[in-house]
Amino acid sequence: MSVVVAGGGSAGHIEPALALADAIRRLVPGARVTALGTEKGLDTQLIPARGYPLELIPPVPLPRKPSADLLKLPGNVRGAVKRVREVLESVQADVVIGFGGFVSLPAYLGARGRVPIVVHEANARAGLANKVGARFAAAVAAAVPGTGLANEEVVGMPLRRSITTLDRAALRPEARTHFGLPSHGPVLLVFGGSQGSRTLNTAVAESVQAFTERGIAVLHAHGRTGEPAPPRPGYFPMPYIERMDLAYAASDVVLARSGMTTVAELTAVGLPAVYVPLPHGNGEQALNARPVVQAGGGKLVADEDMNGERAIDDLMPMLTDPDLALAMGRRARAAGHGEADEKLARIVMEVARRE
Repeated sequence: MSVVVAGGGSAGHIEPALALADAIRRLVPGARVTALGTEKGLDTQLIPARGYPLELIPPVPLPRKPSADLLKLPGNVRGAVKRVREVLESVQADVVIGFGGFVSLPAYLGARGRVPIVVHEANARAGLANKVGARFAAAVAAAVPGTGLANEEVVGMPLRRSITTLDRAALRPEARTHFGLPSHGPVLLVFGGSQGSRTLNTAVAESVQAFTERGIAVLHAHGRTGEPAPPRPGYFPMPYIERMDLAYAASDVVLARSGMTTVAELTAVGLPAVYVPLPHGNGEQALNARPVVQAGGGKLVADEDMNGERAIDDLMPMLTDPDLALAMGRRARAAGHGEADEKLARIVMEVARRE
């Protein structure tokens, strides 16, 4: 069986695609999995590192709303679709599965009428690429119900086994050592995506003194283009965290955006969080975090309301009361996504066999 996965661009698209690829290899050891991606984003770093061949296609940025950029879309798509068809033919693809974003649209269009398609929508509100792909897909899967896509089957969010099987307590000493964190005391983990978040970085800069003076270490992934706070004891900045499993094991509470991969991973490992939805797009990030917040596993703060004072007010109670953090973590885990990787893999395998 030859499977092509299209989930390039951001980690939020790449990680579920690779989790699905891992599941297919476990279920069908001889399966061939090829990833589509572009030179932009994290594709060339994350995909080969996980042991999967990467075929590059021209990027096709998707405008979130009607604009002049939308008029350029057909021309941008043509070259990418041609390249996709070359890849599908060269690997003798049996099925294509897309996870949304600017790699998926040309993948869907290139596969249409040639190779069966499976669509997975990660967010609570579907994006443009998946709305297009779902119209002629053999199967449509979703992380949560109500995406707006017809005939969706809710399977949850595919996650790496290093996350879904993570024993935070057992890995904690190794994780603390890996990042140079204190062996004891609470740790706040802050991250806002591969490029960072100006809102979160500013909130950290304004609040880090208050946290560290209370004996709280702050592990801060400020992004490759983001700025860290000024250096001080107890503050541990880094541009990007490769080993998120260790970061989760080392930490007690999280401050983060609420992309679906982030929400799904934090619930899988049972970490309470303050979620600050990205204010752009179609509002999906607020919807992603809402079930966890309603279950008592986290808090939701609008981007315009997040600052140093708000970070202290919302995070300090969890970081200074271990019982509260543990209780919220248990509620977060109860709102998790289960074995979504293998559920989705079985759908992909069935489509490949059926077609």
